[in-house]
Amino acid sequence: MTPITIIGAGLGGLTLARVLHVHGIAATVYEAEASADARTQGGMLDIHAYNGQLALKAAGLFDEFRRIIHEGGEATRVLDPHGTVLLDQPDDGSGGRPEVHRGDLRRILLDALPRGTVHWGRKVTAIHPLGDGQHELTFADGSAVTTRLVVGADGAWSRIRPLVSDVKPAYVGTSYIETYLLDADARHPASAKVVGGGAMLALAPGKGIIAHRETNGVLHTYVALTKPKEWIAGIDFAKPTAAKARVAAEFDGWAPELTALITDGETDLIPRTLHALPTGHRWKRVPGVTLLGDAAHLMPPDGEGANFAMYDGAELGKAMAAHRGDLEAALAEYEEAMFIRSAKAAAEAAKTHALCFDDDNAPHGLIDFLTGGSAPPSSAPPRLCGTRGRPAA
Repeated sequence: MTPITIIGAGLGGLTLARVLHVHGIAATVYEAEASADARTQGGMLDIHAYNGQLALKAAGLFDEFRRIIHEGGEATRVLDPHGTVLLDQPDDGSGGRPEVHRGDLRRILLDALPRGTVHWGRKVTAIHPLGDGQHELTFADGSAVTTRLVVGADGAWSRIRPLVSDVKPAYVGTSYIETYLLDADARHPASAKVVGGGAMLALAPGKGIIAHRETNGVLHTYVALTKPKEWIAGIDFAKPTAAKARVAAEFDGWAPELTALITDGETDLIPRTLHALPTGHRWKRVPGVTLLGDAAHLMPPDGEGANFAMYDGAELGKAMAAHRGDLEAALAEYEEAMFIRSAKAAAEAAKTHALCFDDDNAPHGLIDFLTGGSAPPSSAPPRLCGTRGRPAA
């Protein structure tokens, strides 16, 4: 039997495994991807002092985190479609949300776990309750394990969530289309200049071009469009030139240095339809199973997703360490606190998503929000319309 099984080697699952290890509790992580290098790990993350950084401290990895910070990355600017800078907030080091690359953060978590903790290439295909809180998990390779605790840290389309909830994520009405410019300062200077040193948001009602500067001159672009899923599905992304032209046509008349972030993209466009679970999603206590991160409380991207996943992992690990010998007490304590904080965060995420993409006055409502003209949520991140890493597709 595997006593503690974590499904998903993302930031939340790895944080849980690390915090448990710090407290002398062994866990096994099963991940569907073939290896840690099976795919790129998305873009930049802003790690917040009130949740993500607390999780890293609980994991004993705060010093390692400080060493991978991308200095200057907290800068934020808001533009109109003509490229006019309406708001420019430089990174003066006081923002409390330093930038790191998702892949670097995942690496320090993986490196801090005992060899063999993560089992790669193990995709869950079936889960069978055995009674008494135990479950049997079957993997695509035909192997199976029995566990007394299974933690779903497997994201938006969690295979573990149906054990506790029949709720499925719903489309929020907006899709992101992702691409990159490489060596941008030398090869795409106009676009590099307009993006600046951190995040750039150019918005109009129902659409936006959002870009983040990453290390080594990389510009990571998310094109936001409020469209039916059928409209996105109608684009043949296997034909990159035609796909770029179709997406760029939605921004006819915009500044060329902005539309070049689409048309000059050096990677294939990747569509990502944004989904969310209902605000306040919760479930009745089910023995031997729980969820964290997007599996538990998927919400529109607002910079909080990775932070919440890591914080969930740390809080669950601490609860299990505090209630050794009483697993159900630990899970009940963790879930009740998680339900409360995630409901508040989901409501704020929905509000700020609407501000960015449903506001007839965009981007001016966002500017008012960022500069204090309207009351922001207590933990509002500065990149309200952006996303760090990969939004749930």
